[in-house]
Amino acid sequence: MSIALVTGGSRGIGRATVEAMLADGWTVAFTYRTDEDAAREIEAASAGRARGFHLDVRDRARPGDLVNEIETSIGPLEALVNNAGLRRESLLAMTPDRDWDEIMDVNLDGVFRCCRAVLPLMMHRRRGSIVNISSLSAVFGVAGQTAYAASKAALLGMTRALAREVGKRGVRVNAVLPGFVPTDMTASIPEDVVRALRSHECLRRGTSAGDVANLVMFLISERAAAITGQAMIVDSGTSA
Repeated sequence: MSIALVTGGSRGIGRATVEAMLADGWTVAFTYRTDEDAAREIEAASAGRARGFHLDVRDRARPGDLVNEIETSIGPLEALVNNAGLRRESLLAMTPDRDWDEIMDVNLDGVFRCCRAVLPLMMHRRRGSIVNISSLSAVFGVAGQTAYAASKAALLGMTRALAREVGKRGVRVNAVLPGFVPTDMTASIPEDVVRALRSHECLRRGTSAGDVANLVMFLISERAAAITGQAMIVDSGTSA
């Protein structure tokens, strides 16, 4: 039985990833912060193979406790998908410290805490895969997303360095950079901005949460056994 932990798994890319894992035979622990109803809906549809846990990744102590709870009640984790994230739009000159700090605390520090929680166990077993969900904003500038882009770009440096640290213990670490994906997180973006973001896409179909989930599934699978320290883009050709 393969077991994974997906943070922010009750909606958007996280939910699509949980559903893809279930379809592929995985058992999934996933986290939610506010949408408990959606979490219970996923559980009910999973035939007992998905379990939702409350987690605010800003909580310093909770990730370690959560991983211990999952390993004790479900089994050893083979994969971690760091998907929980926060996006806020503002020009840098108008960004207050509290917004900058909160974005970093969720998008970067939360990933650090979750990785730190799973790594001792994965390294001891000499097996595991971590996928960090970054963003095309990390490498493709978007006005108004300076704080968000900075947090997501930092994940790329973390991914590469961590891959060096843990590779000899059989643990792989990669990042996925989605382009524009219609989700709850992006629903508030004005239509004219969405059109501008999508204007660079080569493929008119765009990119769905399921497309991102498919790449995550590849990276945690044995088909990607020789891939680590990489940042893979799924953006319908925006960055081409």
